[in-house]
Amino acid sequence: MSIDQHVTFYHSPNSRSAGVLVLLEELDAHYDTFVLSLKAGEQRKADYLAINPMGKVPAIKHGEALVTEQVAIYQYLAELYPEAGLAPPIGSPLRGPFLRWLAFYGSSFEPALVDRSQKREPTPPSTCPYGDFDTMFKTLTDQLAKGLYILGDQFSAADVLWANALRWTTMFQLVPLTPVIQAYINRVTSRPAAARAAAKDQQLIAAQA
Repeated sequence: MSIDQHVTFYHSPNSRSAGVLVLLEELDAHYDTFVLSLKAGEQRKADYLAINPMGKVPAIKHGEALVTEQVAIYQYLAELYPEAGLAPPIGSPLRGPFLRWLAFYGSSFEPALVDRSQKREPTPPSTCPYGDFDTMFKTLTDQLAKGLYILGDQFSAADVLWANALRWTTMFQLVPLTPVIQAYINRVTSRPAAARAAAKDQQLIAAQA
């Protein structure tokens, strides 16, 4: 492993950055963890706002490159560690689908989820980024029903993103826990990397307590 692959990971347990911790373990990445307490409001203090003015985790720093936004982080890390094979390379027939499903998460799933959880009516289809919730959700579940993973038989960084997102959104009953979704969550979150990440998070939670 090249030292150039080392990253600093800005993380808080029991937050969306937990999925990035799983990805780092899947990649066997070389990383340091900078832990923030959301309860203590550390993400809103000046030191961290200099890292991410949005005051949110996750974020990563790789050399002089600072990356925020979940989708960008997943793609960046997967491509930083190509030897792990979690990002189809340019020229692969799976490259387009890989980028599609990463983007679908941020551009369609999250906006639809927020509108539904806040009981807001979506804007008209011509201006709504996801059209309507039912179409968005069927598009996702139809894809998941086609194979073991979101790219079919090939596991990728996109699965770490989606399985962790679906795990917490079904836990809070924001989306229905269909048999297809349950099987997918189980398949991805039962991998050894997920267990290692969960153990690390439990240690961090205990330390914060």
